[in-house]
Amino acid sequence: MTTIDVGGITLGIEMFGDGDAPLVLLAGGTTMLSWPDALCERLAAGGRRVVRYDLRDSGESTTADPEAPAYTLRDLAADAAALADALGGGPAHLAGIGVGGMVAQVAALDHPAAFSALTLVGTRAVAPGPPDDDLPDHDGATMRRLFARPLPEWTDREAVAGFMAAGAEILGDDPVTARALAARIWDRTPGTAPQVQMANQMGMVFSRLDCAPRWRERLPGIRVPTLVVHGRRNRFFPVGNAEAIAREIPGARLLVLEEAATTIPEAAVGQVAEAMLELG
Repeated sequence: MTTIDVGGITLGIEMFGDGDAPLVLLAGGTTMLSWPDALCERLAAGGRRVVRYDLRDSGESTTADPEAPAYTLRDLAADAAALADALGGGPAHLAGIGVGGMVAQVAALDHPAAFSALTLVGTRAVAPGPPDDDLPDHDGATMRRLFARPLPEWTDREAVAGFMAAGAEILGDDPVTARALAARIWDRTPGTAPQVQMANQMGMVFSRLDCAPRWRERLPGIRVPTLVVHGRRNRFFPVGNAEAIAREIPGARLLVLEEAATTIPEAAVGQVAEAMLELG
């Protein structure tokens, strides 16, 4: 892992594969560790140069004030385009997961020359908050269970890991994997201030971002090959959100992972990697 400066912003990155191979750029949701190591390795083995990175206010990237971010969703999209340019090698295959998928959609729309393909995993086409009337919202019972829990003591690594493992179980993800991932994220978080840890562990900074203007109506303007990946059991962003994205982006392929929820489980890594490699 290292860092790179783009437009006055420091972004934490990690590279896999041949430095001269076609670039696959993975936008974290919010930290780069949202993308499984095994998927990065499979893509690299398929002849790609894989670079995953931390969004602002997470991991090794620029951290300012997650409670009052002085940037917008479109600034995060511009970061992706600037990073692709700085890494070189022509337009990149951009992939975003969760809220990183929102960044990826806006990046592909605002900076079309920077990207040659698009993969969107576990995301939706509207900003955090209430969705459009035709899109399914978060599962109410799941959200009540998820947010009724007291927050952990953020200075306590094991408490944070346990909190995230319990949340993963509520969401339908693997708690063992979530516990290990939360510990890795905690180790990379620059400090134990609650707002910084929440931004790293839960992506709460996105609820405070300016996400205007809307981008859903612009999706038919995406002209690069697009793959939409979603877990059938995703109760945070139910699968209808992915179906809408796939309908609205011309020629998009929808890959539904029948046994997945919000993350890419180990058993699905090969299937997702193969689909991404086929895309370009």
